[in-house]
Amino acid sequence: MNKQLLFVKRPIGEANADTWSLVTNPIPEPKEGEVLIRQHYISLDPAMRGWMNDSKSYIEPMEIGSVMRAGSVGEIIASNNHPKFKVGDFVSGHGGVQQYIAIDGKGYYPVDPKLAPLPTYIGTLGMPGMTAYFGILEVGKIKEGDVVLVSGAAGAVGSIVGQIAKIKGCTVVGIAGGPKKCNYITTELGFDGAIDYKNEKVRNRLKELCPKGIDVYFDNVGGEILDIALAQLRMHARVVICGAISQYNNKMAIKGPSNYLSLLVNRASMQGMVVFDWAKRYGEAAQQMGTWMAQGKLKSKEDVYEGIENFPQTFNRLFSGEKMGKLVLKVIEGDL
Repeated sequence: MNKQLLFVKRPIGEANADTWSLVTNPIPEPKEGEVLIRQHYISLDPAMRGWMNDSKSYIEPMEIGSVMRAGSVGEIIASNNHPKFKVGDFVSGHGGVQQYIAIDGKGYYPVDPKLAPLPTYIGTLGMPGMTAYFGILEVGKIKEGDVVLVSGAAGAVGSIVGQIAKIKGCTVVGIAGGPKKCNYITTELGFDGAIDYKNEKVRNRLKELCPKGIDVYFDNVGGEILDIALAQLRMHARVVICGAISQYNNKMAIKGPSNYLSLLVNRASMQGMVVFDWAKRYGEAAQQMGTWMAQGKLKSKEDVYEGIENFPQTFNRLFSGEKMGKLVLKVIEGDL
């Protein structure tokens, strides 16, 4: 049987158990030209909260009653004359929160579990890694010597952004919540400095660590921290708007920046980014990051939880901060 998590109620504020319904249906049979995928791991990302809203965005909102949208990685266990994939192949795509899916393979790409653990393909070598790579290089346009500030620095995207900036010769400061995460990004990932937003005054600490200001701010959180960063911009600085996790569960209107005139004064730019715009270049990014990983220059960390029935509480770890690196849910039962 196939366990599936259906999206049944649009949340107001934080999503809870009532947002979804766990159902069990027969494992689907692949139609002509389709494959059957036994899904192993599901990606949990802050963007999923935005997909639940019935509002205009870069992607269509999820429909009530549909399988919860999510990235995934798994193994092909049956094929009905598929022209590209065969039984035994491992693939990654957007299979949703379910254990099995029959699909024509459109949007899926092959992965090799011998080269990297499967969760890595929905983390550093998946959408979060692609977001970090193109966000900091193409939108942030970093160059050697830049001072780079990253919020959500211990998360799936932020941790990769900071490491890429270090590889490119930048000074990197990360903002994270709690001593453990701050120690992780400086000691293990090589950031030059860390700001603990839960226990330190971000404004004061930022001035200490970046006394001459910042050239690039990679924003994953929005809200007050974005406002503080805008006040520290240097001439011709670049602000990359990747996410605003502090605002996703708001019941009131989203809080925008009041320091936006800093963009004018410093002739700076602020640009939003959606990773899908670089889809044709994912292979290039994966190859480069894979090389950096093999060289020991780029570290990948996945925080893996188990059980499709545990999706609601695991998903909300994204917003409580109770996770490190990329949040992943193992949905298949038994040992792999």
